[in-house]
Amino acid sequence: MASRPHSHRLRRTLLAALVAASVAVPVAGAVRPAVVPAPAPTAHPPLRAATPAAFAERYAATRRDIRAAERTAAGHGDHRRAAALHVMADPARHFLDFDGRDGGRAAEVFGELPRAERIAVLVPGSDTGLERYGRLRAGALALRRALGGRCAVIGWLGYRTPGTVSPEAATDARARQAAPQLRRFVATLRAARPGARISLLCHSYGSVVCGRAAPGLRVADLVLYGSPGTGADSVAALHTPATVWAGRSGGDWVAAVPHLRLHLPFTTLGFGTDPVAPRFGARIFAAGDGGHSDYLRPHSVALANIARIVTGRPLSPAGRHA
Repeated sequence: MASRPHSHRLRRTLLAALVAASVAVPVAGAVRPAVVPAPAPTAHPPLRAATPAAFAERYAATRRDIRAAERTAAGHGDHRRAAALHVMADPARHFLDFDGRDGGRAAEVFGELPRAERIAVLVPGSDTGLERYGRLRAGALALRRALGGRCAVIGWLGYRTPGTVSPEAATDARARQAAPQLRRFVATLRAARPGARISLLCHSYGSVVCGRAAPGLRVADLVLYGSPGTGADSVAALHTPATVWAGRSGGDWVAAVPHLRLHLPFTTLGFGTDPVAPRFGARIFAAGDGGHSDYLRPHSVALANIARIVTGRPLSPAGRHA
């Protein structure tokens, strides 16, 4: 019979493997895009004046950065990246930030940010990058339409997301790197639009990023959906003044992820308590029966309830239950 210490080590090893396998769901052919060179972006001055002219100047400067990155990608022979950047440089699109280096970073605005009274910041999960940016943009557009007037949405690709099928997807290493960037971005929005109500909408691994950034962050709502966990055992452990919401759709594979944390010699695997579990303490909203990538699908139950949260409207009775 195996000794008790040996059994304990075996159990930890098996649980670690289970967490890694569950978070890294089978996504055939999912690979990280190659790192493509890009010039350093323009150093923008702080957005102190929240006027349409000030934002237009920022958007124009960022567009020049995108075009410079497009030329560099084309010269490097990465025509897929160059094509993606060419589309992003459309004058009708508005980016607060852009950096083409290290896989790419971007913060795109949907709506009239200088006049917005409600601002939703989308924090995406794994496998989101410049080549796969369309999914984040589609969700942001659908949410903007659902919100109506005096609202703006920002798609915040402010960190290097992990690959869904990768060891990083089972640890908070990328989230630890991303959290300071998210805090700085929210501070920039606060300075530019001090009277606006800001909500963070955190999808999948993005909820781990939000969990790391949450302590003391001045936002009205922290909305977790498709979340494997936040790295915290409860809402109280997030140390946030925000109202914390959580929702999970009936067809989301993330429900099968083991909600635990294993402290190993060089890392920690897993993200702790399930955000939709009663003991976590979040306010639960109905999210329908869609899949892991369907929360912001047009006309979906999840989109309707997330829009209600952002606009501060009460949820319908059906929206108060998982």
